[in-house]
Amino acid sequence: MCAETFEKWFQDVLPRLQENAVVVLDNAPYHSRRKEKVPNVNSNKHEISEWLKSKNIDFEDGMLKKELLDIIKNHRTAQNEYAIDEMANNAGKTVLIIPPYHCELNATVLVWARIKGYVAAKRKTYKMPEVKVLIEEAVRTVTAEDWNKCVLHVVEKVETQMWKLDCIIEEREERFVINLNENSSSSTE
Repeated sequence: MCAETFEKWFQDVLPRLQENAVVVLDNAPYHSRRKEKVPNVNSNKHEISEWLKSKNIDFEDGMLKKELLDIIKNHRTAQNEYAIDEMANNAGKTVLIIPPYHCELNATVLVWARIKGYVAAKRKTYKMPEVKVLIEEAVRTVTAEDWNKCVLHVVEKVETQMWKLDCIIEEREERFVINLNENSSSSTE
């Protein structure tokens, strides 16, 4: 999968979704293509300067590459827009990206587990033609009700656990206070 292929598919799917739908995606690289390439350490000084000029961001001639990159870092969030966000916004939809390393928040993982279980139970050989047929069969067995159950599991069970953990972390953070105004030295001079 690549960003171009995903975005073509996504553009085709968006009109089929309900008004104000929220599309939940994982953080696969093809989901997060930037609308514009922002210069980085691999860019040459001329490319960086031209990019800054195109954004009307002030810098001085003769600055070092590192200094120019620091300026970009300070303006990066304003230039960090994703292509799929714009596509979704134009279609009246919203994209929600699941945080990295939190696959438990992704109902798709539960559906894929069901599909893989189906294939494993029915597979007789490891030959691709058989596996392909079984995957297609397994995908056809997944119903809207199955998807709904997976989503509800994430919302009711996993999200609830995450909120509890978040509260525990906040409670612990509040207890951990460092007072920088007091002298913490125990020695007397």
